[in-house]
Amino acid sequence: MSDVVHLPDHGGDGRGVLFDGAPKTVRLALDAGDRVPPHQHPGTEIVCYVVEGEIEMGLGDETIDLVGGDAARFSGDQDISPRAREDSVALLVLAEG
Repeated sequence: MSDVVHLPDHGGDGRGVLFDGAPKTVRLALDAGDRVPPHQHPGTEIVCYVVEGEIEMGLGDETIDLVGGDAARFSGDQDISPRAREDSVALLVLAEG
């Protein structure tokens, strides 16, 4: 059986797991200027797809700028801290790496 979700239906507090089980799939919504504190997801590879907006993604000692339509892949074994430059929505998939 397939699972389907409609991203706009998952407003909530800005973060929400879309499906049960692996890979963990999360919708992240940030208002302009909001930042997620540095954190790690050890043992995972992460794909981040920016649906809309602009996100400055802190990755360890590196910062990458992502805009709507961009996708990035990175290791969860480092400090990760996204900051929204404008109201933004992203989809993150965390898979065992």
